[in-house]
Amino acid sequence: MERYLITGGAGFIGSNFIHYLLKKYQNCVVVNLDLLTYAGNLANLTDIEKDLRYEFVRGDINDQDLVQRILEKNRIDIIVNFAAESHVDRSIVGPDIFFETNTRGTLSLLKAAKNTKLRKFLQISTDEVYGSLGTNGYSTEQSPLLPSSPYSASKAAADMFVHGYYRTYGLDTNITRSSNNYGPYQFPEKLIPLMVTNALQGKKLPIYGTGQNIRDWLYVKDNCRALDLVIHQGKKGEIYNIGGNSEHTNNEIVHLIIDKLGANEEQIEYVTDRLGHDQRYALDSSKIAAELGWGPQISFEQGLKRTIEWYLKNQLWWEPLKK
Repeated sequence: MERYLITGGAGFIGSNFIHYLLKKYQNCVVVNLDLLTYAGNLANLTDIEKDLRYEFVRGDINDQDLVQRILEKNRIDIIVNFAAESHVDRSIVGPDIFFETNTRGTLSLLKAAKNTKLRKFLQISTDEVYGSLGTNGYSTEQSPLLPSSPYSASKAAADMFVHGYYRTYGLDTNITRSSNNYGPYQFPEKLIPLMVTNALQGKKLPIYGTGQNIRDWLYVKDNCRALDLVIHQGKKGEIYNIGGNSEHTNNEIVHLIIDKLGANEEQIEYVTDRLGHDQRYALDSSKIAAELGWGPQISFEQGLKRTIEWYLKNQLWWEPLKK
């Protein structure tokens, strides 16, 4: 039996990963530690809250004593650290909480993990730590870290602590850096759910600058498969990029959503660009493909269709969040 501590499991990717684990593995136990800040939502997990293999604990990853008690009481084998402040705009306005949660919180988890017989520590990172790319090329796991925002700087710092604990203490760590995830349960401040829900409400569709910024898009369930492979087959101390191989400008994304919902293009509103806005992210995922046999299975067309359908069917989930 595998025993997981999932931090930030009430968030978007964390809750999807908990669903993935409990569906795939009958002999696993999942403890979900989440502080339930604004983007943490237990409504993401109502369908499994009575599952005897699942337990929710409300708490802060910076509370090292609490983390230590959870690890010891539940004999945790694997920590997967999703807990993070992740909205770039918020990090520009108030960077302190990003340092506290993303950097100091990761260090707190590592300190607790070092004192237990942990089998694996998986740090969930982001392609943003590599910084902006030009019109060509891809970031590899060997690319320098050049974060452009307080958010990505806090994640890069956390990655360095994880790597340091592997090199210094021999902790079995992996780091995954994925491209932009999208799918069910994503808080409606991020691009795709914001545009879908605003379009449904007849509101403006705000696009930064000229809308030509490019992101690589990855359906969240493809990311969950990749994380599962890294946990069970990833080499100790290694970093794995997880890209969707689906680059689109923000303009393209918004127009695709408008077309699928039959919305009005007059709802588009170009707004003042974000400070330090990175032009393009793109990941080279050849390492995880070669070593672990992973590749995205859900095309962007399929994933976007599924995502829009989910938000159409789950207005009772997202309408309170918009308020």
